[in-house]
Amino acid sequence: MTDVAEDSAAGVDDSQPDADTAGRVPGESSMWFFVIGDLLIFAVYFVGYMYFRGRQQELFLHSQARLNVDIGAVNTVLLLTSSLFVALGTAAARAGDSGRALRGWVIALVFGAAFPLVKLFEWIPEIGAGLTPGHNLFFMYYYVMTGMHLCHVVLGLIIMCFVIRALKTSAKPRISFVETGASYWHMVDVLWLVLFALLYLMR
Repeated sequence: MTDVAEDSAAGVDDSQPDADTAGRVPGESSMWFFVIGDLLIFAVYFVGYMYFRGRQQELFLHSQARLNVDIGAVNTVLLLTSSLFVALGTAAARAGDSGRALRGWVIALVFGAAFPLVKLFEWIPEIGAGLTPGHNLFFMYYYVMTGMHLCHVVLGLIIMCFVIRALKTSAKPRISFVETGASYWHMVDVLWLVLFALLYLMR
């Protein structure tokens, strides 16, 4: 009771965030510039897809029905699980628990690395069946948007490797670097959720 009274008298409020974290945007500002730019580029593709879908709805619906929704759902679960462990690993890094942070990021890398493998498992039969980018307008958008996203996934996996190396080699890694990697990976996740809804689910 005495300690509490002394803290109150001194104006200490444990419920308030530290001054150096209050209102702070996680990660490096340069990454957020890149993320926002990427989101705008994808937004242009999303708008174009919706425009042509409205004009050729029957074609898009018929083509959409030829996609494997189960594989798309598996990839969605993989990325959501990966992002969950990225968030847990980043929170552990902020708390100073490098061991738990490292485990979280390694698990996230494993789930994230499964995404390209599953995507190739999906693409190979489709291409073998003649469903190439030149097949029709739907499949042009499908391959362009999922292909661009796959490139972002690969880049994200590389960034994750650098974050893991930083967690391995330093007892106190630079938190802004960890947060930067997390911000990029969460963007990759959000983009896939939109792609999954547009390409696989929307009717």
